[in-house]
Amino acid sequence: MTDRSADFGFPRGDWLEALLAASLAEDVGTGDATTAVAVAPGLAAEGWIVARRDGVVAGLPLLPLLFRRLSAAVDVEPLAAEGERVAAGRRLARIAGPAGPILTGERTALNFLQRLGGVATLTAQYVDRVAGTGCAVLDTRKTLPGFRLLDKYAVRCGGGANHRFGLYDRILLKDNHWAARAAPLAALVARARAEFPRLAVEVEVDTLDQLAETLPLGVEWILLDNFDPARAGEAVRRRDEGPAAGRATRLEASGNVDLATVAAFAQAGVDAVSVGRLTHSAPAWDLGLDFAPRGGTP
Repeated sequence: MTDRSADFGFPRGDWLEALLAASLAEDVGTGDATTAVAVAPGLAAEGWIVARRDGVVAGLPLLPLLFRRLSAAVDVEPLAAEGERVAAGRRLARIAGPAGPILTGERTALNFLQRLGGVATLTAQYVDRVAGTGCAVLDTRKTLPGFRLLDKYAVRCGGGANHRFGLYDRILLKDNHWAARAAPLAALVARARAEFPRLAVEVEVDTLDQLAETLPLGVEWILLDNFDPARAGEAVRRRDEGPAAGRATRLEASGNVDLATVAAFAQAGVDAVSVGRLTHSAPAWDLGLDFAPRGGTP
């Protein structure tokens, strides 16, 4: 099976090794008592991670990183590609080697894959609904703490795109910044350009009046907060017919965007929708690890 993880930018680093170590430590603690009782040392096993329902694959590169922490003798063979849409019953990976370490790592491995596959699967549902419109489906910073790079990777596996990764890679002046600002919006944008020239500037607006104030500033993005599709369409019209400085500004709809409404927002002409539920409310993908019975294959 071709490894497509590089296509989606699978994240690596010391932080990931630390996350895997901490995840195993919280489950294994002082030792896997059940496996110590039930599994004879040296017993070999073979099993397959299997999809219990349709979904989108994300996170398989984690498996060898996880199991090698338990035993170098565990062999992991991916049988599906990252970002692949698979049907219920599909085998996603083969895991073989000493039975003890495989059983010890089973739950932690499935937890990671169920989380990331769930995010990828939900993202793909949104992407399908805006197909052909040119509207991008973006995530948000509403991620599980410690999982942000993995969550955003899973969004990419599902066909979505990433909004900012943190407070450091884009300036986003939100409603609370409007309320707390000590200077006119134009002055804040000018300060952002001067102090952080490499960063895109985005301004969140709650009303069409705020949109009119923001468009002449020529920021890269305007976030339409809690607009309905009709008002979003009016914002697109005003952007396209407005001042030259604002015509290149891209419009992002956020809030009130769900599977029932996302197509209407896309058809209204916004450039992107951002959807917090991709990462804060994605249902886990139902997966299992099925072992071969002694002397045969399931």
